[in-house]
Amino acid sequence: MSWKTLLYMLAGYLLGSVPWALVIGKLFYDTDIRNYGSGNLGATNAGRVLGKKNFYIVTLLDASKSMIIYFLLQKAGYHNALLAAASAIIGHCYPIFSHFKGGKGVSTSAGLLLAVSLGSWDDFLMQFLIPFLIFVTIAVTTKYISLSSMTAFTSAVIMIWIHNGDLITKICFTLLCAFVIYRHRENIQRLINHKENKVSFL
Repeated sequence: MSWKTLLYMLAGYLLGSVPWALVIGKLFYDTDIRNYGSGNLGATNAGRVLGKKNFYIVTLLDASKSMIIYFLLQKAGYHNALLAAASAIIGHCYPIFSHFKGGKGVSTSAGLLLAVSLGSWDDFLMQFLIPFLIFVTIAVTTKYISLSSMTAFTSAVIMIWIHNGDLITKICFTLLCAFVIYRHRENIQRLINHKENKVSFL
């Protein structure tokens, strides 16, 4: 791995570290959402604490982190862009700007998934749209964002292994999926115990 690749990954990490849920809460509501709800700096907690519209705003902003760095680095090569965007997901989950306590990586991972899938209609359909529809279906019917997120991302990885011919892409998204599931380990336990919190804003 070259020093340029490491530099790109550092840039991705720093961009991913911008805690949009915290920024919006403090700037517009004088509220530190880390002190409410789950304490998580992700879109779901933002929606619970700050209201429905902020769920969607934070989702888009968090997704944009990985997309921005991915598209900015297109000329540096696909794999450099991919690794830098994956680093943005790590930054989102362990942000240097908020004591390494961030979100769970779902929106930022979805942003990267969308960016990678925009190469063709088939890529978009198989790798993003179908998993997104799975997410929406499960989220609307069960009100469990955690369950819908893990299921949708797992389905996306399956689609990538079936449809995408690039081995690095397959490995990268498989590791990201495992990471997202790891970040949801407490949610998984609550789901098993039927104690997981449902969302009311979908």
